[in-house]
Parts: sequence; C-alpha cells; structure tokens
Amino acid sequence: MAAETINPPRERIDNGLGNGLGEPWNVVVLNDSHNTFEGVAFTLSAVLPGVSYDGGMQFANRIHFSGRAVVWSGHRELAELYWSQLVAYGLTLAPLGS
Repeated sequence: MAAETINPPRERIDNGLGNGLGEPWNVVVLNDSHNTFEGVAFTLSAVLPGVSYDGGMQFANRIHFSGRAVVWSGHRELAELYWSQLVAYGLTLAPLGS
C-alpha cells in the first residue's frame, strides 16, 4: 500500500473583501511546552469552524515546527470570540491584531 500524502492546511488568512469593515484580525496560536499535539488538534477542531481533527493535527505540526500559525482570520468580533475560547482551553496565543 502506498503512503498517503497529506497536505497541511493553509493558514486561514482573510485578505479582506473591501466591505469597509477594516483589515482582518488574525488568531495566532504559539508553540508552548504544555499542550500536546492531540490537545491542540482537539481544541482547534472544537472551536474553529471548518477545522477537522486531522486539520488540527496539521496545524499542530506547523505550530510545533515554525513556532506559530495563523489558525483563523476575519472580522474582529469573531476573532475575539475564537481567541478567548482557545485561551479558555489552555492554548498559548499571540495578542490579537490585524
């Protein structure tokens, strides 16, 4: 059986649609020494729409090897909601910003 190639998810960066709502806000997860790959994957899949557990594992790998990953980007209010939920689960996040 051939090895299956899994493409890592792209960072979810919204470049804006010119709708007058301002620049998109990025939710950035940072690498830390207290969260497991499985815990990060579970948390991302539980909080972020459209992220499966496997996608969360791919983000966890990116976070581990590069030190950070933009896991969601968009309107400020949703960014604040997702940011606070991820922090409540115990993930380490960068300050919110656009």
